[in-house]
Amino acid sequence: MSVRKAAVAGQFYPSDPEELSELIDGCYLHPLGPGAEPPAKETSADYVAVVCPHAGYIYSGPVAAHSYLHVSSMRNPDLIVVVAPNHYGIGSGVSTFSEGEWETPLGRMRVDQRASRMLTELSDIVSIDPGAHRLEHSLEVQLPFLQKIYGSKVPFLPVSLAFQDEETTSALARALTGTVKGRRAVLIASSDLTHYETASAAKEKDTALLQQVLKMDVKGFYSTLERLEVTACGYGAISTVLQAARALGLEKPELLRYATSGETTGDNLQVVGYSALRFV
Repeated sequence: MSVRKAAVAGQFYPSDPEELSELIDGCYLHPLGPGAEPPAKETSADYVAVVCPHAGYIYSGPVAAHSYLHVSSMRNPDLIVVVAPNHYGIGSGVSTFSEGEWETPLGRMRVDQRASRMLTELSDIVSIDPGAHRLEHSLEVQLPFLQKIYGSKVPFLPVSLAFQDEETTSALARALTGTVKGRRAVLIASSDLTHYETASAAKEKDTALLQQVLKMDVKGFYSTLERLEVTACGYGAISTVLQAARALGLEKPELLRYATSGETTGDNLQVVGYSALRFV
């Protein structure tokens, strides 16, 4: 069985398992975090869907913790789907794994072969291309948070997007909806927002973009993205999960937390924006 080794352990998050575990715990109780640790009150819903940032944990971890506290409201899911951008442009436009495991300092997570097979059968835009994931951090950084909640017992489906246009994300959302139907599933969109602008400019742009997400307006989302030149790196992941969530009956988006890197570094001249959202 193939193993995808951690590419950014020691960079985006600690490579030492104990240090990593303690840092994740601290994210929940950080001043920018939700102020409580998992598990959250159990949900009876069959699906949980969130948007989550993917920067270094010291910058975006507390915001991510808001999303993961909500994720923890689902006990014993059958499947976890993580949709993330392909920053390097390596490999196919939309890619997944057929089998194998992903390794982090906290252990390994198994790729769900059934879900991978179904996704590729339901959409001809999805390719089996492990190489597209080899260097990518945006999906990998979500796994230790998931492992702290579920251990390594829940299989997952990794999806990497080099193509993030509206047509692609709509087709992918339809295929993902069919893939998770009949299973208890967690869906995660991995994305940061505005990059390397002042905190005030980032907040203004990000607020406008998030308003479209909160309205579940995909066309308005893409229009705002283009009009304001919002440099959200995983906009296609957000669009995909938004559309899949709506198709699965999760029609009430809620912004859990917005912050910028300036709130942890003190540098407000060049920040990155981070958001945690859920669909219920």
